[in-house]
Amino acid sequence: MNIHPLRSHLYDELHSRPFQVIPSPARVTHIAVLCSEAQKRAQKEHLQELYGVFGCPVHQQDQNCYEYDCGSFRLRREQHTEFTTYTFTNLDIPEGSDPFDVTGLTPLPKGWVESLPGEVVAAFHVSIEDARQAPEPDLPEVKRAFEDLRLVGSSPQNGDAHVWASFQLHSDGFGRLMVVNKRMSDSQLGRLAQRLMEIETYRLMALLALPLARSVSPELVRMNDRLAQLTQQLAGEGGVDEPALLADLIDMAADIESWRARLTFRFGATKAYHALVLTRLEELREDEVSGHLTITEFMTRRLTPAVRTCQASGERLEDLSTRVDRVSDMMRTRVELSIHQQNQQLLSSMDRRSRIQLMMQHTVEGLSVVAISYYLIGLLKYVFEAVYDAGVPIDKSLATGIAVPVVTASVWLATRRIHHHFIQMARKDRIRK
Repeated sequence: MNIHPLRSHLYDELHSRPFQVIPSPARVTHIAVLCSEAQKRAQKEHLQELYGVFGCPVHQQDQNCYEYDCGSFRLRREQHTEFTTYTFTNLDIPEGSDPFDVTGLTPLPKGWVESLPGEVVAAFHVSIEDARQAPEPDLPEVKRAFEDLRLVGSSPQNGDAHVWASFQLHSDGFGRLMVVNKRMSDSQLGRLAQRLMEIETYRLMALLALPLARSVSPELVRMNDRLAQLTQQLAGEGGVDEPALLADLIDMAADIESWRARLTFRFGATKAYHALVLTRLEELREDEVSGHLTITEFMTRRLTPAVRTCQASGERLEDLSTRVDRVSDMMRTRVELSIHQQNQQLLSSMDRRSRIQLMMQHTVEGLSVVAISYYLIGLLKYVFEAVYDAGVPIDKSLATGIAVPVVTASVWLATRRIHHHFIQMARKDRIRK
């Protein structure tokens, strides 16, 4: 069989980011780092330090997703389009420790996370508690773990687990999530934890466009007012300073294209991340915990308006670009009409000059006929004298007198014939065009 060269890659793509298998209890830390291609290469070199600390084999190929299992410590690294995520899972939990006293970063060498190349967008700890045999934490204990911040809680997967979150930064600079496992297997727990981590990561990535949308909003108002003024000037009956108006339109179009270059990708990414968040929320299949908002209710109430603000700013920017194009078209039409009128005036002037030149040409033609006839008659006079001297009995004066009207008529007819010949040539050229 003739195998397509991408066939194996197409099969591998579905398995490139497998779900994690996480036992309970466990402590997980998830970090999303916004980075460039150079910083991604630097991160790969930065990982070499951990390989020596935990005795993991050095991974030479730069895959989109790979995971190291170093016993009680696991490291998972995923590369996305514009960011990289690190998931650190710590299974070495001291007996009786509080939910966030030990985290996924506890086994790491000191200073390793702080020197990670890139800009951290999301960083939060996940405390996975086992309530299959022991009682689950009560609400006051959960509140203490979240430093008494307002909680969002739900019971996903048909009540097989309880999830608590605050979606705020805590005193250690990290966010916090708590998953209480009631009846879930390790693979189910891994899928739930990954969905929760993706929801928080994609939520923050989607909100990156919100400050840009707020910063561009005053500029959009200013440009909209200025464009309205220019349109009124163009539609007015008075005179318009067309060069100044065109310069304003060019400056405005340049500003709009500059903003579009800065915002188009970011707004498009926000839309994509928001769609991923909604998909992950649907997969949770949440039930409400009495007295608390569910994660879906919290996200749709807080995240969706922010995303719509970004979408509205993008739509206003595109609308301004379209309106500037329309005003520019109106301006070009006005200039073309002005040029057309100037051309009409120029053609009329040229027509008047052509008629004057034609009258002058007729005058010159008459003088030319007289001049040519005069010289031809002079030549004929010499001929008559030569013939008379040769002994031919002719009256030189009479012959010269008779030659005058004949020569004059001949020269006039020849001139008119040449004139008509050029007129016919001009008519044929116009017909061809």
